[in-house]
Amino acid sequence: MLTSFYPVICTSHLSASRDFYTRLMGFEVTFEADWYVSLRRPGEPAYELALLDATHPTLPEGHRRPVQGLLLNFEVDDVDAEWERLVVRAGLPAALELRSEDFGQRHFIVADPDGVLVDVITPIAPSADYAEQYATP
Repeated sequence: MLTSFYPVICTSHLSASRDFYTRLMGFEVTFEADWYVSLRRPGEPAYELALLDATHPTLPEGHRRPVQGLLLNFEVDDVDAEWERLVVRAGLPAALELRSEDFGQRHFIVADPDGVLVDVITPIAPSADYAEQYATP
């Protein structure tokens, strides 16, 4: 039986990444070493994320490099308020400007210190063309 699941981001900017996810994304540190940081969002459900120095020997040879091609989705109640908080007030550069998509999302994208894309999303009603592509429960 699966008891836990969380992504571990291999990073070359451990401290900066920790600060990004704690200061801007609401995570708290639950364990910290000079090569690994475990994070958890308080509340229910408790989401977890970890950061690992990309050069650490616990990684197999040939895989000791920073993450590439990763997109983390953060669904929120009010994406416009998060745009104001993260881009307007905190000054994060937008990799993708705030916009509404026909497939049923209003979102924007920023990047963490290693270039991991963080897609901040509020679900919206999809267009008729996309609505029929969703599975019904």
